[in-house]
Amino acid sequence: METFVFFRRPVIGLLAGVVIALTAAPLLAAPELSQVVNRTLRGESLTHSLIGTDPVRKLAVYLPAGYAGSTQRYPVVYFLPNPLEAFHPEFYAERGRALLDRAAAKGVIQPVIFVAVDLTTPLGCTWYVNSPVTGNWEDFVVRELVPYVDANFRTLPKRDSRGIAGDFMGGYGAIRFGMTHPEVFGTVYALHPVGTGSGIYTMYSRPDWKLLAAAHSLDEVKNASYGPIFMSIFQASVPNPAKPPLYVDLQAQTAGDTLEIDAQVTERLRDNFLLETMIGKYADNLKSLRGLRFDWARNDGNHDHVYSNQAFTHKLNEFGIVHEAEEYNGVWGSGVWGDDGRMYTEVLPFLQRHLVFTSNAK
Repeated sequence: METFVFFRRPVIGLLAGVVIALTAAPLLAAPELSQVVNRTLRGESLTHSLIGTDPVRKLAVYLPAGYAGSTQRYPVVYFLPNPLEAFHPEFYAERGRALLDRAAAKGVIQPVIFVAVDLTTPLGCTWYVNSPVTGNWEDFVVRELVPYVDANFRTLPKRDSRGIAGDFMGGYGAIRFGMTHPEVFGTVYALHPVGTGSGIYTMYSRPDWKLLAAAHSLDEVKNASYGPIFMSIFQASVPNPAKPPLYVDLQAQTAGDTLEIDAQVTERLRDNFLLETMIGKYADNLKSLRGLRFDWARNDGNHDHVYSNQAFTHKLNEFGIVHEAEEYNGVWGSGVWGDDGRMYTEVLPFLQRHLVFTSNAK
């Protein structure tokens, strides 16, 4: 008898528990997951380029878990990918989303909206400036992209809650936007930026000047060694709408076996392109940032990048600009988005320290 009672009570309790669980099951909603929304944005600032830049740009917008079911507003991180690689929205929907989810779950960074955008021209990089040749990219980002995101998603629409990061040429863009528009972007992180200053190789030592001078179309430049990269720099920094089909003033030209440097064009090129030449002009803007950091890989095969970034951090110090700079032991391009990559270990923690995550924070 005692044995029977001993078993009967747990059985009754178990059955009651099952009934309660089945009854309550419909009331327990599944946890709301993060999502990546793909959008396109037509940039009116890009419609008048001379080289046929497509004004319709792709966006991948990461919305953190809990976004849809709440009224909360979030900081925004804008990311400028390396323009030498094709823009793949599915990357951010898969690997990028998984990394951002893990970072939020582990407390690496509080939930944020993350926006990746395609900012490429037919030759590759825009260099994030206004140009009559390639389009007004600075205006597109500041006057169209950011207002679009603020209008269509629940952002904290202020510079203290808005960060910008970028990889390689995108790192250049992140620093440049921090220089020119600190009222828009309050925190900056540049992964292995290029174009920070003069390096080992001067810019006249690599292009095929004879080919550039004789080119009848952009297609000829696309197939030339170093052609796309340097032509994109020239179209952004020394554009000349009166000189088709390349629409640039060339920094150098050949005269027989001699290479002649045009000093005036070279000065314009340096002033408009190299970030080191802009430090004095934008020193106060840089000092106003909540956070500024950049890094570079010691073993980059192009030592120009290593030397330039070493010099860039020293020059920032000369102007009293607070920043963080790190030369790490590695090779650029490997492990940025990996499980232990610099996006997870360096960029997101830096943004966590400097972004404002609430609307009433001072």
